Amino acid sequence: MSRRRRRRTESGSTGNWLTTYSDMVTLLLCFFVLLFAFSEVDAQKFRSILSSFRGGTGVFDGGTSLELLDFETAEQDEMKRELEELKELLEEYAGENGLGPEITLSIEERGLVIRFMDKVLFDSGKADLKPESIQILDSIGDILNSEEFKEKLIKVEGHTDTDPIIYSSKFPTNWELSAIRATNVLRYLVEEKGIDGNRISSSGYSYHRPIAPNDTPENKQKNRRVDIVILKSIYEDMEPK
Repeated sequence: MSRRRRRRTESGSTGNWLTTYSDMVTLLLCFFVLLFAFSEVDAQKFRSILSSFRGGTGVFDGGTSLELLDFETAEQDEMKRELEELKELLEEYAGENGLGPEITLSIEERGLVIRFMDKVLFDSGKADLKPESIQILDSIGDILNSEEFKEKLIKVEGHTDTDPIIYSSKFPTNWELSAIRATNVLRYLVEEKGIDGNRISSSGYSYHRPIAPNDTPENKQKNRRVDIVILKSIYEDMEPK
């Protein structure tokens, strides 16, 4: 065999060995990354790691994938049970303290929603808390500071109907009114009830997130509200820390 042919053969053998070695190293890396993800028991991290591989759901060719369905279903079931328990706790507390007619409780996509119609907390077209609403917010603040809720993130959201603001220099539009109402509820919970400011935020949505069509006085009344949302853990990751 000539020297040139021998050199070409040796070069090809070295290249094949390196390819096999690099494949092994890659598989080991994948293995340890997945071990780390499972050790943290963090579904969001696990999904992010899987999406970094080709195909978004697996690491192998031919359509083979790591299924997340069972993992996600178990997580969602646990979250649902937790929210149901918190809802029952709130309903019991509200009943014992005579708050039943003043608030409604529901479990929605983002979490547990405590809903106040605007007349409970505010006079029409105003954003100052009514004196009689203070006792209600005191009770809600006690709940949010309780052991069951103290680690949860909270959003306070203001909403209005489509009727324009009339004769008010303080609130040019429903944007300002909804935002200030939510902020005033937040300030009371933080400044008077001691809720940690790191776990609560506020937003005003004007009339853009209705729960009923704005076509009758009754429906408009439903849309004038303040919601306190106790967020699910998967939505907590979307909030600024």
